[in-house]
Amino acid sequence: MGSAPCALPWTHAQRPSVTLPELRAPDAPPAAPLSAPRPVDGIAAPIAADAAVPDHTALSIRGLRKSFDKTEVVHGISLDVPQGSFYGIVGPNGAGKTTTLSMATGLLRPDAGAALVLGHDMWVEPQRAKARLGVLADGLRTFDRLTGRELLTYVGLVRGMKADVVEERMESLLSALDLAGEDGKLVVDYSAGMTKKILLASALLHAPRLLVLDEPLEAVDPVSAQVIRTILTAYVAGGGTVVLSSHVMELVEGLCSHVAIIAGGELMADGTLDEVRQGGSLVQTFIDLVGGGDVAEGSLSWLES
Repeated sequence: MGSAPCALPWTHAQRPSVTLPELRAPDAPPAAPLSAPRPVDGIAAPIAADAAVPDHTALSIRGLRKSFDKTEVVHGISLDVPQGSFYGIVGPNGAGKTTTLSMATGLLRPDAGAALVLGHDMWVEPQRAKARLGVLADGLRTFDRLTGRELLTYVGLVRGMKADVVEERMESLLSALDLAGEDGKLVVDYSAGMTKKILLASALLHAPRLLVLDEPLEAVDPVSAQVIRTILTAYVAGGGTVVLSSHVMELVEGLCSHVAIIAGGELMADGTLDEVRQGGSLVQTFIDLVGGGDVAEGSLSWLES
């Protein structure tokens, strides 16, 4: 792995001063949740859908709901991500994490609710919201018949960046992510780790103030994972905000300053890492809230020799 520094000076731009608009009303009246969260002493209840948005909030979502085939899978989630935080969203597979983040980042239209990126409503001012946002979406197709350099050039020019700025930032990103030596290789031929890194570079290229990353380290080898962690830590230290979703509690506990637990399409708890885990481990708090999948004694006795 190359020894190029991972600090990216051009991401240290001054945070824009924004005025938060009044939240628009949901498109439909809120429905009763399908199941109530298990109460855990000391964890604050999730915020209300009509709650005011605090100052210095990078991402605010209010009352997001989504149904597929008449079955609601996200039940009015509301949360606030402070600027400058490393915010983890954890939950089991099928919890609604990807659906929630897809609605918050403009990839999936919600049935109800609102999402604001640095004060700009994603579904009212999509261009302004997306200009401040970088997204790495799990499983989203890209133009993988291009080389890494061609893909970054395309992304930069589509965003209206000047060609010389794209070239300068592309070189620093490829060096920091240890992809500079992959000239001529198509993205379709990249390994899983290389693919995650080039997609992260695409999300960072325009120097967004907010990164939303869905399972950024899934199927990534340890070396690539460490590079990505270093890049994200430097990005947050430089004033950026990261929202990272994962079902790996240990990863979130080691990286994040804030955390939200989502299960069954509902927000079970959120706050600083210490507020949520209450002096214990995040894994134990998660189990207390969501419940464990116990295996009945003797039910798999046929596996025993």
